[in-house]
Amino acid sequence: MRIVIAGGHGQIALRLERLLAARGDEVAGIIRRPEHGDDLQAAGAEPVLCDLESASVEEVAAHLQGADAAVFAAGAGPGSGAARKDTVDRGAAVLFADAAVRAGVRRYVVVSSMGADPSHPGDDVFDVYLRAKGEADAYIRGFNSLDWTILRPGMLTNDAGTGLVRLEASTGRGPIPRDDVAAVLAELLDTPATAGLTLELISGSAPVSVAVKSVAGN
Repeated sequence: MRIVIAGGHGQIALRLERLLAARGDEVAGIIRRPEHGDDLQAAGAEPVLCDLESASVEEVAAHLQGADAAVFAAGAGPGSGAARKDTVDRGAAVLFADAAVRAGVRRYVVVSSMGADPSHPGDDVFDVYLRAKGEADAYIRGFNSLDWTILRPGMLTNDAGTGLVRLEASTGRGPIPRDDVAAVLAELLDTPATAGLTLELISGSAPVSVAVKSVAGN
């Protein structure tokens, strides 16, 4: 498969790129800083320079032409203010979905956040973030032309992955290593029967492949 990842230099994205490249997929990662290209190449991915905060739908669609799947893993990051939560966490996710439709890419996997909700109250930056992610998720769920899966991980850690997870419509809160999030994303890309599902993810007791197959059967 050819898979294009938005936010290609993110911590989860780099892990996912390594996994996909190692199993023989063709991977491209969208980045906005040229100096990040070397890290993507080291992970086995093709760096694609494109700023999702300023690009047009047509420009992004051109980068998605010929792809079998798209993954939205971009984020404004923990040090950013409320304005960029809107332009990246909501705006770029909407743009990337529109571009996927324009390019004819049906499979669309989103890295969202536990607690994402378009009507989440509050004015703190994290409140704005959860609202922005919720608005983006709601927008993507409105597409019949996308086979979307929305993944909402719990508290992200840099602990070594265990390969054991809990993946359900509602898991309750808990931590999850970024390694295991990437492993679940790779498995979701291989499991089109998970299209139309919004899933929460925390550490658990089920091997990744078993957890994904289980939700695909629901």
